[in-house]
Amino acid sequence: MKYLALFLFCVLCSAQDGPARMHAKRLARDLALNTDPNSSLWRNAPSVYFDHGSQNELVPGHRTQVIARWTPKAIYFLFVCPYEELYMKPSPDAVKETNLMWDYDVAEVFVGADFEKIWQYREFEISPQGEWVDLDIDRKAPKPEGGWLWNSGFGHAARIDAAKKVWYAAFSIPVKSITDKPAAAGTEYRVNLYRIQGPPPNRKSICWRPTGEPSYHVPEAFGLLRLEE
Repeated sequence: MKYLALFLFCVLCSAQDGPARMHAKRLARDLALNTDPNSSLWRNAPSVYFDHGSQNELVPGHRTQVIARWTPKAIYFLFVCPYEELYMKPSPDAVKETNLMWDYDVAEVFVGADFEKIWQYREFEISPQGEWVDLDIDRKAPKPEGGWLWNSGFGHAARIDAAKKVWYAAFSIPVKSITDKPAAAGTEYRVNLYRIQGPPPNRKSICWRPTGEPSYHVPEAFGLLRLEE
């Protein structure tokens, strides 16, 4: 079963358009989280870009950049999110965890470390207003309350540049919240990156690895994140 799951995973990755693998460049040390792409945290690091929806349809005007870095303690992501119109929750709370954030604009990272049980992974979300939620996902045996009561301790930051119509979301995800195995150059994780953007009835879905379904929860469609020096 292990090798069959790996084979199907690789076939699905290779069948989709675009890259199946993204890369994270190592940091010399952990740094304070920020949303400035030109800061030392993000500068000169690898990026991926995507502008298609979950069913591989083009989403014009929403070409998203995601930068990745890592240390032995954490994996960092920065989303650079162009938008046409923001759709945000009234009275946001950026301190306490906010469930059901996906009803509004969010950037999302799904990441898993178990290649034998690909239906188990973590979900991390940040809104333009700095709201956040993290979830422990098990597609075969869902956790109580959908897994949102789990707490990873991940770092989060957000910023809106209204003049440029771009918003930014920065994640610092503890490696120990994903796996008990140490992070090292050459390590790979299963990853997908998503956005939900704009007001109804014209909500937009943008993702790195199209799932082929309206749902984002298709772990067979995840790509790979490789940690590099």
